[in-house]
This record gives sequence, structure tokens and C-alpha cells, in this order.
Amino acid sequence: MVTLATAAVAHKPDGDFLLEEIELDDLQVKEILVDIEAVGICHTDSKFKKILSLPGVFGHEGTGTVLEIGAGITEVKPGDRVIMSYPFCTHCIPCLESKPYKCENIPALKFAGQRFDGSKTISLNGEKITSSFFQQSSFATKAITLEQSVIKVETNLPPQLLAALPCGVQTGAGVILNTFKVAPNDSVLIIGAGAVGLSAVMAAKLCSSYPIICIDINEKRLELAKELGATHVFDAKEAGVSKNILKIAKHGVNFAFESSASVAGLNTAVSCITQGGKVGIVSYPLGGETFPFNTKDLFLKVGSIEGIMQGSSIPKLFIPKLIALHERGVFPFEKLISTYHFSEINKAIHDVHSGIAIKPVLVM
Repeated sequence: MVTLATAAVAHKPDGDFLLEEIELDDLQVKEILVDIEAVGICHTDSKFKKILSLPGVFGHEGTGTVLEIGAGITEVKPGDRVIMSYPFCTHCIPCLESKPYKCENIPALKFAGQRFDGSKTISLNGEKITSSFFQQSSFATKAITLEQSVIKVETNLPPQLLAALPCGVQTGAGVILNTFKVAPNDSVLIIGAGAVGLSAVMAAKLCSSYPIICIDINEKRLELAKELGATHVFDAKEAGVSKNILKIAKHGVNFAFESSASVAGLNTAVSCITQGGKVGIVSYPLGGETFPFNTKDLFLKVGSIEGIMQGSSIPKLFIPKLIALHERGVFPFEKLISTYHFSEINKAIHDVHSGIAIKPVLVM
């Protein structure tokens, strides 16, 4: 049976998305068809729009209702409300050890623009195109995803809140709660006050960290960081930021989370950790930049640097916890969200790149 949907299709790396009618493939084993209600926008969508072959459909933070299920599905049924998070294979060693965020096949499942078997889920004008981004391509009114990628939810939260959770918010909060396992009074430095960094600020507050230091170049975002729990904020454009941080945390910080994907940010993180301190990164610089830093500093401090995927989160366990924390009033991630209609996707992407919006969410 032919399934039609409307998708935001990218035709040029720097061009606008165009809303066009697409055709979705038949479901394979363990696949689910979801009626999308809302989808978050992340910098990763724009990043891979410039890397993968076009035309293509992106989007990887969808939420909606299950319309149809393929063979072998046991966890959800049509009518269930779900959030769509990151894909993992279920059969490699990390997956078998219940560490799906370390899945050996994540790069292929997220970024190849096709199913794991090489087929594509979306056709445009009769031609197969780049799709299955994060095994969902949810910049569309309907999307095909994997059973292991969805989280069944029972909550009255509106879709625009749920769509903010599965990537950026989960990653930022997860770095603090899952990867670093921050304890009360641990000192934390968060570099970058976007959706990921500000989610980390809220999580650090939950841990009773002190101090919670946040760095960014956007004054309004630094003000929001203070509102959400940062005890100290600094403008990254000002001179002597590292020295000022070390005046507050005299021996250095226990944990430094670099969420800005900038070379300067990583250098600041390494220079500000304490003996045995840890640095976490969740991305890498654009444009071919590398991450140069002084290995001598890291060595003498007996420090470590760790690449972190999806906040070391198991979505089926972690996202319900974030929802519960929000419902208790202690994780106000709604303050990060700006809502746009699906037809306003190009304005939403412009607003996030210009710093106007922190976490834009498209509502269908």
C-alpha cells in the first residue's frame, strides 16, 4: 500500500527546504510508521545537509502516534504515543551489554542516509532519495523508524515539549547525570549555552553542584543560564575567562563539558579542570578545524577527555525520567523551546543559526 506524506526536502546544501509530497516505502521487520505531531530542529540536521547526497529528508527528534507496525513488533501498537530517539543495532557487543549509546553501528544508522541494509525509505517523484536520517527522517508528516528507537510515553505534555527531548536535551542532561555522574558540590564548567549546554546546567542544579559555571557569547543565553541554575556566567569574548574561572574554582573544576564544538572551548576546558578532572565533548568543529590542545596540561593534571554520544543515555529509561522531573517542576526545559509551524521550517533554522531560538520545534 502506498503511503504518502509531506516532507521538507533539501535540494541544495545551502538552500531552503521545500515542502513536497513524498512516498514512503513498505515497512520492514521491526519498523514502525509514525504520524508526526512535532519534530525538533538540531544543528546536526544542517550539518549533514551539507555532507549527504541530495535531495534528502532530515530531522531526528520526532514525536507522534503509531499508525502502523511491521512484523516482529512487540513493544508498541497503533495508537500509542511515542518519542523517536537515536537508532542502535541491538546486536553488537556494546548493545548486548546494554550500552546502546556506544553501538558500533551508530554512524551508519544515523548518518548514512539509508537503512542499514542500504535501501531507502523515501521516494520523491518516483526516485529514491537520502532518507532514514537517524532512521527516521522526521521532517515529514509521517516517518518510518525502528522499534528500538521509540519510547512509548503516557503523559499530557504537548508534542512540542516531547520533541525537544530525544537528542539535545537528553544529551546535555545525560552528560551530567549519566556520563559524569556529578555528585553534590562537584564543580562543573559548561561551555556553550545552547539547548545541550543549558540542559546540562539544569541537570547540574539537580545534582546540587557548586559552582556551576557557564560560558557563551550570547548575553541573553547567559541570563537564562543563571535563571536555570548557573552560579556564575562569563562572556567567552572577554579576555581572561580561564583565569576568572580559576578564581572561583581555585583548584580547577571537577568536570568541564564542552558543548560548543569550538577549538577555543576545548582549550578552555582543559585549562580549567582540576587534578584528575574530566572533559567531555559531544561534537567536533565544523569546517575541517581540529581540536588542538596542550597534552602536557592534560597529562600533568592526570585528566581525561571523553567523547560522549547521546549523553550515555538509554532513551527508554532516561527520557521518562526527564519527563517525570519536568512534571515535578525541577527540570523546566520548556524555557528553551520556540515553536514554529512545519511550513516555517526555513525561518526556524535561520533563527537557531542566528541565535534567536535556542531549541526550535516544528509543530505539524
